[in-house]
Amino acid sequence: MTRLVGIFGYPLSHSLSPAIQQAAFDHHRIDALYQAWPTPPEELASEVAKLRGEEYLGANLTTPHKVEVMQLLDSIDKMAMDIGAVNTIVSDNGTLVGYNTDAYGFIKSLKEGSGITPNGKRALLLGAGGAARAAAYALAQEGVTHITIANRTLSRAVSLGDEIRPILSDVVAISAEGPDLLEAAGSADIIVNSTSMGMRHSEAEGQSLLHSNEIPASAVVYDMVYNPSITPFLSEAQQAGARVVGGLGMLIHQGAAAFLKWTGKEAPIDIMMEAGEKALAQMASD
Repeated sequence: MTRLVGIFGYPLSHSLSPAIQQAAFDHHRIDALYQAWPTPPEELASEVAKLRGEEYLGANLTTPHKVEVMQLLDSIDKMAMDIGAVNTIVSDNGTLVGYNTDAYGFIKSLKEGSGITPNGKRALLLGAGGAARAAAYALAQEGVTHITIANRTLSRAVSLGDEIRPILSDVVAISAEGPDLLEAAGSADIIVNSTSMGMRHSEAEGQSLLHSNEIPASAVVYDMVYNPSITPFLSEAQQAGARVVGGLGMLIHQGAAAFLKWTGKEAPIDIMMEAGEKALAQMASD
């Protein structure tokens, strides 16, 4: 029986997950098919319920489902519960268990891509959604001294700040529009974009929340958006002289951690990266 795995999101035209995960399954000669499952919010519950079928190994989740899916699962791993977001579901004989591999993937790729450790640094986090939750949690666990969370809907930034404060007391929530953002950027050692700003084929394609004159040359600038590989945000950061890290590494490492949970096998990182780069190049030429 061919096993099924996929990714829930809406929209999904930008996703590289099918390419990288299928490469991993094929490498291990596992009879499995990884698919893109575009799922509007009103259909999430019925689609997740299908994972209880014996043919399903589980699923990944991306925007806008990482928080809302939690109420649909039978149990949730402690880290995912602490973060408040799930990006991976394992179907264990029809029992649905939620995990978060984003935090691991983010920190792993941040360290590899920048050569720094977050300990003792000041961070600015753009966005307050499911991916932002994982980044804030991971940065706090890694010992940053301060996090500013900037979001266009201030109440969401405040809510995330309140959830992170038990593990990091120095957390500030601000609006992503206005002078507070420029002040926070100017004093940040690490600036992370967790929004879809700048993503190819999105409403915000070609846009950046910060410009080169607003980004310190001493900062590490990280964009979770991986399509295009150099986003407008990273381009602005490069002009400022900052070190930049794209989102492909996070996608690969979080995907590898999910693959291990589904299969019990170590994921072939190099093969997944090659598949991701090839798929990105194909998207860029379309």
